[in-house]
Amino acid sequence: MTHIAVIGAGITGITTAYALARRGFAVSVFDRNRYAAMETSFANGGQLSASNAEVWTRWGTIFKGLKWMLKSDAPLLVNPRPSWHKLSWMAEFMGNIPHYERNTIETTRLAISARAHLMGFAREVGFTFDCEQRGILHVYKKQAEFDHARRVNDLLSQAGLDRREVSATEVQALEPALKTDTLGGFYTESDFTGDIHRYARALSDGCARMGVAFHYKSDVTQLCHTGTGIRLGWTEDARARQQDFDGIVVCAGVGSRAIGARLGDRINIYPVKGYSITVNLDDAASQAAAPWVSLLDDEAKIVTSRLGKGRFRIAGTAEFNGYNLDIRDDRIRPLRQWCEAFFPDVSTEHCVPWAGLRPMLPSMMPRVGPGAKPGVYYNTGHGHLGWTLSAATAEATADIIDARRMKIAA
Repeated sequence: MTHIAVIGAGITGITTAYALARRGFAVSVFDRNRYAAMETSFANGGQLSASNAEVWTRWGTIFKGLKWMLKSDAPLLVNPRPSWHKLSWMAEFMGNIPHYERNTIETTRLAISARAHLMGFAREVGFTFDCEQRGILHVYKKQAEFDHARRVNDLLSQAGLDRREVSATEVQALEPALKTDTLGGFYTESDFTGDIHRYARALSDGCARMGVAFHYKSDVTQLCHTGTGIRLGWTEDARARQQDFDGIVVCAGVGSRAIGARLGDRINIYPVKGYSITVNLDDAASQAAAPWVSLLDDEAKIVTSRLGKGRFRIAGTAEFNGYNLDIRDDRIRPLRQWCEAFFPDVSTEHCVPWAGLRPMLPSMMPRVGPGAKPGVYYNTGHGHLGWTLSAATAEATADIIDARRMKIAA
């Protein structure tokens, strides 16, 4: 039996481990945290959103970043302090602007294909994850943003996504709890939401029952290519350990860049911080006033999801500020104020703030496939669509590894 090491127990690592285990591989998962899904997969916006598959590689993103550079509460914030990593990433980002339409269409197709896999994994293992299949509603207050959304919709349609334009009256009918005026919006009935942390934790339990070995609180100290596989060294429970594997899949989020360099590959991921608040709906009035349909405010770059009766998740913003995970009040405050403006009857007295680092490649496309050396694979760099794309890229990664196994066996 071929033995594969998976580095990272976030949503991409767990789905990859499950996809490999289903194909009969022996799998060992390594993560520095005590549990699965404790970093970027802990408290994201909760959307599984093919309708949000537009890549950011366009001039409009550059101009907004420059305009907002000195505005601490801006939806997109770039720390002006230069670093070689940041400058090289941004240069490559600008180099991908000509591929904006192609990459948006490809990402949308990948997101659509991921849905069946993600729901299928949950059915096979037998768990729930606060899933709400009520669609995702994009709302607009400015005509320029609404006009751009129409152009984006043409690309989404080319990819096979049914996202229909709705009037301001229809927006209100779709989500009666909304207490602000809009010009209209776009509604994608096939999109849905859920709790990423609950999903990843439940799937990791399913993996364990299938024989997947999990090594938590483990720091990888050695990565040595043996010619056909990988010798992995790590510390666990203050003990140094070592084992040979037939292959390795790097699913380490923003840590993938450093691991890739040790394996001879350039994975130019930059950490883009996002924030969320989980509003605890402690009273009946707040529960009644919070929306059930998932919203996306394109202008503010804010998304929402209802996580059962008692929780309302609001997430967004993008911050280019290195690897720090500081939770800044000036970045959390706009999320709370947005809630109070759009849903004034929801109490924001009890909000739980969170920040996570999205692993973004300059193309805004995930890196899926083999590295330069035999037995080395990557499934990383999913950016703001980690959960949306994870099940499809996990299946693709497992297919690639399985094809190599079959070739060697032949």
